[in-house]
Amino acid sequence: MTVPTFHIAGWHDALIQGMLDGYKAMAALGRPARLVVGPWAHYAPAGDMIGELCFGMRSMRVGVPAHVHGDVNDEQLAWFARYLLPESAAADVEQPPVRIFVMGRNEWRDETSWPLTRARSERWFLGADGGLRQDAPVAGEEASEFVYDPADPVLTLGGQTVLSPAFIPPGPRDQAPVELRPDVRVFTSEPLQKDLEVTGRVRVVLHAESSAPSTDWVARLCDVHPDGRSFNLCDGILRVERDADHLQKVEIDLWSTSNVFLAGHRLRVQVTSSSFPRWDRNLNTGNQRESRMQSARQRIHHDTERPSWIELPVVE
Repeated sequence: MTVPTFHIAGWHDALIQGMLDGYKAMAALGRPARLVVGPWAHYAPAGDMIGELCFGMRSMRVGVPAHVHGDVNDEQLAWFARYLLPESAAADVEQPPVRIFVMGRNEWRDETSWPLTRARSERWFLGADGGLRQDAPVAGEEASEFVYDPADPVLTLGGQTVLSPAFIPPGPRDQAPVELRPDVRVFTSEPLQKDLEVTGRVRVVLHAESSAPSTDWVARLCDVHPDGRSFNLCDGILRVERDADHLQKVEIDLWSTSNVFLAGHRLRVQVTSSSFPRWDRNLNTGNQRESRMQSARQRIHHDTERPSWIELPVVE
């Protein structure tokens, strides 16, 4: 494609990573491209509530002049005018190519590129005690275990979905029903002493094994508020097609987000093996075409030789 492109996305939209990748590719080719990312889900609501969180009036796609030309519709009209009506006054307004909504602080910010070149990678290690810390693990630290039963999968609760919003409501949701399950391991940091911004692509790396020949690994990043509510930000899944019963280094792509974990908040990582019906259940048999299913004992390692961690793009 050689035409100019305007990419509009939402942090809680199931199409978010494709939109970000599309913008990145067009910008790398030197094509005229613009990117606007709000806190929105796929089905953008009329108000400023996304899931169970209110992001403020300026987060709304339409009706509020939160941008140079007005709302997001006005931004699109200005974009069309720039390239289809060169004589238009809108063509004279120059602005940075990237505009993102930073959750947590709930503010819009202009950027010169995506991903942010000033972001640096930080590793936070998952501990056997349920902790999440930057200190490297020690030798002899025990593994974490849980049993995944495909007949009783973890149900999808919010997130980046495109299913019927009445059936699976998207966006940030209090994860308490998920985190209370015995087949979900939770790793939580201490309360932050200062704000921590995470903007960019997130991934989780596990040294893990299963008792089943094939299984799935699901990881989710959450922002835990001082009152204990845990809200999902981004997640991902990886299917191990074969040899899941051998120790493997598993890398799970959680896609991208932009969120400031405010002082007093905590980071949390969930690790489990299902999120149904958003993702197909792994039957743990190695054959998804049959109806037979079996439970699997899952093990996550935390020692010096086999650490597990989340990799965060941190912005000062």
